[in-house]
Amino acid sequence: MLSFVIPVLNEADTLVTLYKEILANLAGRSYEIIFVDDGSTDASFRTMQELASQDSCVKVIKFRRNFGKAAALQKGFELASGVVIFTMDADLQDNPVEIPAFLAKLDEGYDLVSGWKKKRHDPLHKRLPSKIFNSVTATTFKLKLKDYNCGFKAYRKPVVKELSLYGEMHRYIPALAHSLGFKVGEIPVQHRAREFGYSKYGFERYLRGFFDLMTVKMVTQYVKSPLYLFGRIGLLSSLLGTIITLYLIALKVFMGMPLSNRPLLLIGILMILGGLQFISLGLISELIINRISPSNRLPLSIETTINTGSKDDGKT
Repeated sequence: MLSFVIPVLNEADTLVTLYKEILANLAGRSYEIIFVDDGSTDASFRTMQELASQDSCVKVIKFRRNFGKAAALQKGFELASGVVIFTMDADLQDNPVEIPAFLAKLDEGYDLVSGWKKKRHDPLHKRLPSKIFNSVTATTFKLKLKDYNCGFKAYRKPVVKELSLYGEMHRYIPALAHSLGFKVGEIPVQHRAREFGYSKYGFERYLRGFFDLMTVKMVTQYVKSPLYLFGRIGLLSSLLGTIITLYLIALKVFMGMPLSNRPLLLIGILMILGGLQFISLGLISELIINRISPSNRLPLSIETTINTGSKDDGKT
């Protein structure tokens, strides 16, 4: 069975069309469509209820207020029961005709396949920041994808069951999955121009995304060994501080230069003390992690193989 998790925020004009397009590209496979109403103020919830009343495979979740896309996806993932889970935006910019291409890519051995909007129908002020974001993210996590932020993705079930999303972390799902040992791939997908409504994201999302970038980096690489992060910073700071201090001492000993009026001495001492504090923070973090849960030292993911059912006869 295929599951579709679709966050919705004020997209009443597109939902019926999206529903019909998904059904037209299932090729007889069994399915469930999970709409998550993320605090819509238009007729979106009523439209989703009407679809659910007509089709028992449609499920609707309504949030009391807008909690964000990450929260909507997380709730949908918790309820999804398909062996393959798709995520799509509700604005019709993602074309369900790509569903077979995603399944074919999964059959090549990938656990997560992300869409790449190769030709985007967005204004320059959205395309340019997106290019910068994708470049920085790919470099940071050493996972070369061209479009991290594309909402059209396909996952094997074990992937979504191990994810924990909040804030703006939905932008880094491929990096999170990669850190858990899952194989991540990408395919080019058709990107359609928006015909209804308007974009719900502004410039502030990039600021929030930057902070979440640091969070994901910490979670994926240093959560089990924080000393590797704080220790490196501490050693570098202490080393630079020691070099500065030794240089000033040499000036005092060999050239008789006074040190009382040298701000550089204070900087060197502060760097040494700051470095020692970073190292201490790393050691304390290590003790806390081992005290709370020694199992954090174990791998977070177990290799699993599941047939995607690309030749589904409708019974999966």
